[in-house]
Amino acid sequence: MNSSLANKAKLIKLDKKSIYLRKLILICLKGEKRGHVGSAMSLVEILRVLYTKYIKKDKSKFILSKGHGCLALYAILYENKFIKKSDLLSVGKFDSILGGHPEHDKIKGVEISTGALGHGLPIGVGMAIGSKIKKDNKKYYVVCGDGEINEGSIWESLLSASKHNLNNLVLLIDYNKLQSYGRINDVLELEPLNKKFKSFNFNVLEVNGHDTLQIDKAIKLANKNLTKPTVIICHTIKGKGIKVAENNPSWHHKSLLTNKDLKDIENSLGK
Repeated sequence: MNSSLANKAKLIKLDKKSIYLRKLILICLKGEKRGHVGSAMSLVEILRVLYTKYIKKDKSKFILSKGHGCLALYAILYENKFIKKSDLLSVGKFDSILGGHPEHDKIKGVEISTGALGHGLPIGVGMAIGSKIKKDNKKYYVVCGDGEINEGSIWESLLSASKHNLNNLVLLIDYNKLQSYGRINDVLELEPLNKKFKSFNFNVLEVNGHDTLQIDKAIKLANKNLTKPTVIICHTIKGKGIKVAENNPSWHHKSLLTNKDLKDIENSLGK
């Protein structure tokens, strides 16, 4: 593991834009007072860069394979005018379009319904192969969680992506070192992750997943690669920006946030 990048992810200060996006996630949480808090907070900068520069209509597609991180996606979709603020306030309610996982047939800007882990990348690989056949020059970006890549379907997809030389596919790993049952290295060790991806003939890049400039630079490099698919290992902090939630497994998902929990989030983000 690149311990230097992991440490920098911990120390980096969030800018105003990143704090604002986390405040939108807080709005999502206030309605039903539940959701995957830590999983969303580690994703923010990755999605921010993708949607600012790279997700373009008719030119690219995005799949959030770790669908449980959807609160961050909802914040980004609101920022990009796909959904309304009233939608954010309704997350998890019976008649809301925004549930605990993103649904394609309900939400503008969501390409694929995801939730069952390990499904988004195989779909992305299939779409990228189809794009090669049609020669439409589209790019496909997929975000997976580190716990998610325990799934065998992920590694089967990597084999297929490599075989078909999918240079139009960019996989980003939200490597926050925690999953629902505990720490990654206690549940199922992934290291040496970089070498594993290289053994599947992927172009491998590693970045501080909360540094938007590093993420942007890595995606630019990925898009210049003409021979093979790219994986960007984004070293992140689960719960980033929320002091009580950072690196805290109990904040992977909250079934009932207390008023104190919500206040702790507010205090971390400021006014």
